[in-house]
Amino acid sequence: MKQGNMLAMILAGGRGSRLHELTSKVAKPAVSYGGKYRIIDFPLSNCANSGVNIVGVLTQYESVLLNSYVAGGGRWGLDTKDSGVFVLTPREKAETGLDVYRGTADAISQNIDFIDQYNPEFLLVLSGDHIYKMDYSEMLKAHIKAEADATIAVIGVPIREASRFGIMNTDETGRIVEFEEKPEHPKSNLASMGIYIFNWKLLRKMLVADMKDSDSAHDFGKNIIPQMLADGKTLLAYEFK
Repeated sequence: MKQGNMLAMILAGGRGSRLHELTSKVAKPAVSYGGKYRIIDFPLSNCANSGVNIVGVLTQYESVLLNSYVAGGGRWGLDTKDSGVFVLTPREKAETGLDVYRGTADAISQNIDFIDQYNPEFLLVLSGDHIYKMDYSEMLKAHIKAEADATIAVIGVPIREASRFGIMNTDETGRIVEFEEKPEHPKSNLASMGIYIFNWKLLRKMLVADMKDSDSAHDFGKNIIPQMLADGKTLLAYEFK
């Protein structure tokens, strides 16, 4: 792997129920866009153009079309000796049987063995159904410069709409001091984009602990991020423009 030894995991298993008929038989990331493209082309192209060469795509709901579209990685130039796109579906394990992805953090937890093969220093977690252009290498530079434990991409939204989003409250240095999920009275307009960079060794320990917590929703926004804040970890807000 290049780019600061960072591996990407794209969460592409959601139903996308708000798109109604468009996602009745295909996963939201597989919905057509601009003729011959699909929504998942955006995060995959961003990875390729950011120098992130190993990408796991975690699929679940109506995944047949998405799996065949992603497999191989040739569309994005991620099919060389040192790169690859890997489709990661829920697997049946001897000790647990078939276990679906129960939440965003659980999807990563179930693939710790895949990530460990590459021993990355950093893990980039993305959504497979967002439409945007972003250079993740710039976000990684900010993460390293701030000596952060985790960096969350945020985007400014109109304050009147901030209550619809997960809002990051920061200090003057950009460090996150509070995370509020859809606050009734938001204190800032910095909305989480669901794009995260984690120091893998720390995250791995937290995921292993989270798997053992029967009360957890196994979700980054509901569990992992709040726990990091409670533990006094350094969380950086990376403002995307």
